[in-house]
Amino acid sequence: MMVEEINKRYSGLAESNCCLSCGGAVNYVEAQKGEVCVDLGCGRGNDVLRLAEKVGDEGFVYGIDISDGMITKARENAAKFDVKNVEFIQCELEKLTIPQGRANVVISNCVLNHASNKQKVWHEIYKVLKYGGRFIVSDIYSIEPVPAEFRNDPSAVAECWAGAVPKEEYLLNIQRAGFIDVEIIEESQPYQKGKIHVASFTVAGFKPKGVCCCSV
Repeated sequence: MMVEEINKRYSGLAESNCCLSCGGAVNYVEAQKGEVCVDLGCGRGNDVLRLAEKVGDEGFVYGIDISDGMITKARENAAKFDVKNVEFIQCELEKLTIPQGRANVVISNCVLNHASNKQKVWHEIYKVLKYGGRFIVSDIYSIEPVPAEFRNDPSAVAECWAGAVPKEEYLLNIQRAGFIDVEIIEESQPYQKGKIHVASFTVAGFKPKGVCCCSV
């Protein structure tokens, strides 16, 4: 039900001009020629196309989204601009179908809060990254507890607030996945969203070099 609601909401927004992001993770990537990038919750594919230009023909960019409408629109945009070094995949964040150790960098904008199992998502990010790979994620965290009646409400979660967790829990999930050198790049003041106050932030970190991930 949760996935269906998110699919419905964002498919309906695929043709709109509204901004769906809470941050600018792509602005901090500094993608290099030949790198492989992944955008989780790629939406219409705008950041994917920007990264595709930066990494060049020898690089590659994957766009991941759960929404039928967004994936369709992203593929249309790639075809429109004749961008070849991209692939858009429809799948859940907890079940990424990208090969293990494939990516140099993973980015995401205001998407991980939708996930039911956030710890699993961070393990998936760790899994698809190369040794020494990095992530840059913009998202929200909750300043106060989400009221119990909204935590599993598909509509409230799809609206980007009821799935938020406290900052301490968010950072702990990253640490438990195995990332190091985690830092907060930018952070907003608290603001009202839905029934609670939240804050937006952009956080970055690295997968250690030469560490076995076979147990992840």
